[in-house]
Amino acid sequence: AMALPGDLWAELPAERRIFCSVLLFSWAVYLWEAFLAHRQRRVYRTTTHVPQELGQIMDSETFEKSRLYQLDKSTFSFWSGLYSEVEGTMILLCGGIPFLWKLSGQISGRAGFGPEYEIVQSLVFLLLATLFSAVTGLPWSLYNTFVIEEKHGFNQQTLGFFFKDAIKKFVVTQCILLPVTSLLLYIIKIGGDYFFIYAWLFTLVVSLVLVTIYADYIAPLFDKFIPLPEGELKQQIETMANSIDFPLTKVYVVEGSKRSSHSNAYFYGFFKNKRIVLFDTLLEDYSALNKEPAEGEDGENEETKSKTKNKKQGCKNEEVLAVLGHELGHWKLGHTVKNIIISQMNSFLCFFLFAVLIGQKELFAAFGFYDTQPTLIGLMIIFQFIFSPYNEVLSFCLTVLSRRFEFQADAFAKELGKAKDLYSALIKLNKDNLGFPVSDWIFSMWHYSHPPLLERLQALKDAKQE
Repeated sequence: AMALPGDLWAELPAERRIFCSVLLFSWAVYLWEAFLAHRQRRVYRTTTHVPQELGQIMDSETFEKSRLYQLDKSTFSFWSGLYSEVEGTMILLCGGIPFLWKLSGQISGRAGFGPEYEIVQSLVFLLLATLFSAVTGLPWSLYNTFVIEEKHGFNQQTLGFFFKDAIKKFVVTQCILLPVTSLLLYIIKIGGDYFFIYAWLFTLVVSLVLVTIYADYIAPLFDKFIPLPEGELKQQIETMANSIDFPLTKVYVVEGSKRSSHSNAYFYGFFKNKRIVLFDTLLEDYSALNKEPAEGEDGENEETKSKTKNKKQGCKNEEVLAVLGHELGHWKLGHTVKNIIISQMNSFLCFFLFAVLIGQKELFAAFGFYDTQPTLIGLMIIFQFIFSPYNEVLSFCLTVLSRRFEFQADAFAKELGKAKDLYSALIKLNKDNLGFPVSDWIFSMWHYSHPPLLERLQALKDAKQE
């Protein structure tokens, strides 16, 4: 009699079942994502004219530009996603993880650290893994920046700046990642039965410290931050912050235009020490793309001129205030705190489940570790592979929650009397960033952490008419 697939599956050793499940789930997620992206690409291909409801807010030239930009981005995303999935599968099938672990042991052994120095071997492993990831990701990053972003007028970087930036990013990442990982592994090793509580508390402290120092010490390594000069805009920002008791201490403008012409704004800091950061590309008066090249700069003129065609970029002061009203809404309505609480509850749960699963030798055997059970490998297997179904569900729930928060922050800006300015700011930002305002409903539901433009405008329009 022929064996049924279910019987064959039951006869497989536990480690083979775990390994196959991880691979199958990974491909199932990839195919689902590819299916959604295909639906969205069909929207980009077939929606060639401005829909009637968008006639008032988008001209046909901008609509066509954004359609082609998003189509290029989606096609690129398909190929890079396929490469990433195939690479991950090949690494698993060919035993890439145990091979890299063995190689790390040889390297640390040559430096005089034997197998008993597991943390040292773990750090060498981490360094090699991130180096491999950076090198294999480099061609994709180059293509994205210098072909796609360049073609659509967003890239402002030179090749030299790009590589300097990439090396700096890699070094800064290692300076944070390696010490934090070594301490985490040490805590797990000496923590006893309740190590998961100490490990969680440690990661909580690290994330709070990083959030606190990021904009003051890490971000300035990559971009120039200058205090917003005294003037009408600064005064209006301070008045608005005071009106809602936002403890504002400083307002910065960051030179984002050296990197890209996409625009943004955010705030950071804890307790009574909040700062607001505005990208120069968000401000009509500061955007380098709005400035005419000075006389005598002929050497750079051609390139600069070609990139200033999108004039005029950025928002007027009233619109900038409306965008900030939205951002401050996130703070006033407790969205930031709620996100931190959700993230920490999730982190605690993951460490608790890690503590439950770390003793299962089959998990290690499934990925080629038959004789040793290194802690770092355990963290990788459990957090990256075993938790992936849970992570997918959580990610979707957070996307839904994020959309809800965005509507609430828009409503808050509306209460501040900024509905009209936010309405025009959203249209400008969508135009400046070449956002495509038409989307497939499943793709939008699964991926969009911000509600589609039309839905946000409709909610604000109702307010404007009131």
